[in-house]
Amino acid sequence: MKNIGIAVGQELTHTANPLTAIKARDGIPDWEQIHKLLDEWKPQLLIVGLPLNMDGTEQDMTAAARRFGNRLHGRFNIPVEWQDERLTTYEALDQMGIRSKMDTRQRSDVDQLSAQLILQSWLNQ
Repeated sequence: MKNIGIAVGQELTHTANPLTAIKARDGIPDWEQIHKLLDEWKPQLLIVGLPLNMDGTEQDMTAAARRFGNRLHGRFNIPVEWQDERLTTYEALDQMGIRSKMDTRQRSDVDQLSAQLILQSWLNQ
């Protein structure tokens, strides 16, 4: 709702790399910045992380992520697929050696790495 991590990937090599994080205000992303990134990278497919409860059920944030993905598709006419993002923030924090997301001033780095982990898991499937 505040930050959106962005990663880029390549299906040929099955690799994902963190790119950037963009700010959102009250859950509304900077659509102009997203447009610029899409123009620059020209993706054929967008992967959106789907926050689920640990038991796999949906939560309020799941609906917000689905709305975001549907708006991406509607605005830019690029197909969207969903990827389970459970525990990716914690994995990113662990890889960065940070104990808690509350301990970091590097939130955009955590969000970028989380996006990379989500995309990499999609590529690995």
